[in-house]
Amino acid sequence: MLPIAIIVAVAGVGALTLGDQLSFETLRENREALLAWRDSHFASAVLVFMAAYVVIVAFSLPGATVATLTGGFLFGVFPGAFFNIVAATIGATAIFLAARWGLGERLATRMDASEGRVKRIKAALDENQWSVLFLIRLVPVVPFFVANLIPAFVGVSLVRFVFSTFLGIIPGGVVYTSVGAGLGEVFERGAAPNLAVIFEPQILLPILGLCALAVLPVILKAVRGGREI
Repeated sequence: MLPIAIIVAVAGVGALTLGDQLSFETLRENREALLAWRDSHFASAVLVFMAAYVVIVAFSLPGATVATLTGGFLFGVFPGAFFNIVAATIGATAIFLAARWGLGERLATRMDASEGRVKRIKAALDENQWSVLFLIRLVPVVPFFVANLIPAFVGVSLVRFVFSTFLGIIPGGVVYTSVGAGLGEVFERGAAPNLAVIFEPQILLPILGLCALAVLPVILKAVRGGREI
């Protein structure tokens, strides 16, 4: 329980102490200093930004969305999206490993040894791991923290987790990074970024199309009389 307990404890402290610090308003107030720092120390800015992003994701601290916007604001859609996606993947992997070292391996072993419906669910997840992994990354309503824990609890391999996480968060990562890249104009208008843009039809429908492709193998197996889910 120690790895999970540490993450929960740090996340709790972070929620109480950093909620007002890692915010859009903080980014607005410090934008000129951040841009000047980026221009004078680009390599250091990239490393510090990515390290901070990894810590935010790994410990489920508040401000992940603001960090993504900051990546776009400082570095543009590209390479900002790349920096965001790589850092988010590293942070997610840290949570995954902590959960697997804590409860994951024991829980997966118990599910394998169980009988009845639990065993059938575990078998279905094992058979359709790629589809499930991509689906929980692509669906915008699945919390990122939850999407990091579920694979650890059902015995997903590290390679599959990293690969599916990196590819699965690309659509959302690019969308929010592009919002961040346009923050200069937003700041000039004194407005707030439109974070609901991902639910607009022109963006949501392609993502749902990717979700349909991810779940298609599961449907085909069911139609062909595959293993009972």
